[in-house]
Amino acid sequence: MAVSFRATEIPVVETERLRLRAHRLEDFADCAAMWADPIVTRFIGGKPFSEEDAWTRFLRHIGHWSMMGFGYWVVEEKDTASFIGELGFADFRRDIQPSLKGTPEMGWALASKVHGKGYATEAVCAALAWGDAHFASGRTACIIHPENLASIRVAKKCGYKEFQRSTYKGHPTIMFAR
Repeated sequence: MAVSFRATEIPVVETERLRLRAHRLEDFADCAAMWADPIVTRFIGGKPFSEEDAWTRFLRHIGHWSMMGFGYWVVEEKDTASFIGELGFADFRRDIQPSLKGTPEMGWALASKVHGKGYATEAVCAALAWGDAHFASGRTACIIHPENLASIRVAKKCGYKEFQRSTYKGHPTIMFAR
């Protein structure tokens, strides 16, 4: 059986305060803790993730890089090297209309202890600059629960515009494109 994959070195992207870098196995405890936080998951599925679900998400984020040439990064504070979240691009092949298949989908989640510090906007804008240099079409999308006003503000600050209201897994969602 022939196996084909796209080996990609995961880039490091830095901002004034943040570093976006590849996941490491030792990041899993922090990732699992973040995804178990009901504040973080309130608008992402609506309930905390089990360790098993967090592990699946962790591996999916890493796997995107080798299969798609893009994926998710760990977000860490440069000064402390502390884990503060995850963000990046994916093709989740979601069952949503209209389809986002083939369009890199930006997503972000930060630990609740750093909410309100402007880190999301800083990290998303940096990731989008990387995407602008690497995606042929330059088009990306994101989906956000309509009550997640903080993420809607981040999306708009980073150039996303609403293009459709839809539902995903029974939850209302706003689809944005840039």
